[in-house]
This record gives sequence, structure tokens and C-alpha cells, in this order.
Amino acid sequence: MYFYLDTAKVDQWEHWLTKGLFYGVTTNPILLEQAQVPCSLAQLQQLATQAFQLGAQEIHLQTWGTEVAELVARGQAIAAIDQRAVVKVPITLAGTEAATQLLTQGIRVTLTGVYAIHQVLIAAAIKANFAAPYLGRITALGENGPQQLATMQQILDRTHSSTKLLVASIRNIEEMTYLATQGLDTFTLSPSIADELFAVEVTQKAALAFEDAANRMR
Repeated sequence: MYFYLDTAKVDQWEHWLTKGLFYGVTTNPILLEQAQVPCSLAQLQQLATQAFQLGAQEIHLQTWGTEVAELVARGQAIAAIDQRAVVKVPITLAGTEAATQLLTQGIRVTLTGVYAIHQVLIAAAIKANFAAPYLGRITALGENGPQQLATMQQILDRTHSSTKLLVASIRNIEEMTYLATQGLDTFTLSPSIADELFAVEVTQKAALAFEDAANRMR
């Protein structure tokens, strides 16, 4: 099981990466904007350094640009930051072409913005390392998000693809738990969902009871 922390807010990294729960972090330009971090290669370099210092084993950083050449050039620069950096690329036509070029150079790639089942065929065909479907957003569009992602995983399993699904836009833990029963094992979580993992009231009460008993028997 691999958990990533889906935020560009360093204070959240400082809180969560010390817990031993998260393998790495994922970001994108929207998350950078929310954290008031400029979308520049210099800032991505700084963020990567901070993430690794805090214990992250991997960081996913997104390239940007409207032309293939721009996406490739920035992707190359992101990959040069550190061997533990994975380049996120939108799964558009231009993005797929850019991703293919990056992959042929030995650069690891996540195709992001996956909304349709057939898009995992694209990711598998170019042998992308990851494909990132937006679970919550798919469900918000009126689709059965968990079932669609389960079908995506079936496609990858039955075609013996090396591409892994990196589940993003998780809105509730129940859907994540269901997907784990379907063989999905890589999830990126917002800090609020990370909090919910530990918001089990009876467990909290049990922990207090254990502490009370320990104090009484000192």
C-alpha cells in the first residue's frame, strides 16, 4: 500500500511526513496556487528539497505548457531535480506526446487528469508509470466512480500492464477501502482525508481507557 500526501503546503508536509504513513507527496499547479507558491522550476526545486528533507521517498511535480516542446522541456527540468521526482503530464494529445518523449528518455511519468475508462488504455500503451484518475470528480459528474476505477484496474491487470493507478480526488474513506478490495494500492490523500483515517471514535475511547488503566496501576 502506498499513500501520497496531496498538497503543496509545507506545513502539512511537516505534520504528516513524520508519521511514517506517507511514501511521498503529489502536487499540481492548482495545489501550488492554493499554497501561494509560484509555479516555477526554481520553486519546484525548493519544494522537492523540502519534501525529501522531511522524509518523502518520491514527489510528483507537474509540467506545464500548451506546446509539446514546452511540456517536454519543463518535464526534463523537473526530472533533473532529483531521481525521486516523477513528472506529471495531463492526458491530452499534446500531453501524451510529451509523456512519450519523456518516457523514452528514462524519465518516470504520471499521466494525470484521467476521467474516462478508456484513458487507461492510453497510459498502458505508452507504458506510463502511473495514471491518476480523479475519483471524487468522476463521481460528481454522475458516474459510479469506484466502479469505473475498479474497471480501469481490471484492464491493467488483464493486459499485464506495468502502469499503476494513482487514485486522486478522494472524497471519502469508504470508496478508498472498496478500491483496495479491488486491487488498487496507490492513493494520494488530502490532509483532511488523512485526518479521517484516524477519526474512529471508539478507537479514541479505547486509547483513553488504556491510558487511564496504565495511570491507575502506576
